[in-house]
Amino acid sequence: MKNTKRAKLEAAGWAVGSVKEFLGLSDADAVLINMKLGLSRSLRDRRKKCGLSQVQLAEQLQSSQSRVAKMEAGDPSVSMDLLVSSLLLLGATSADLAKAIRGGEKGKGRHAA
Repeated sequence: MKNTKRAKLEAAGWAVGSVKEFLGLSDADAVLINMKLGLSRSLRDRRKKCGLSQVQLAEQLQSSQSRVAKMEAGDPSVSMDLLVSSLLLLGATSADLAKAIRGGEKGKGRHAA
């Protein structure tokens, strides 16, 4: 969040903080969540790059479109194992996975409230 927006909200009486603070997450939990979100974004981007719909990817995974939607949204019910195996199925390399995870770590301040 931009400092000017933060200042305006605080001046109006709003409490401004991060998702980590709001939920009371440990540093490790916050990093793990951001890594998972990085993998989820990478799955969505790779699926689109491959020209696949969620339905088509679901067929390849022997799953459902709604499950793919949950995977791409970083739903808590989706395991990191499923995200990683799905990315590998779409041709991701270990370097691609590392990049996705690092991207998730870099984005940890992006979703602050």
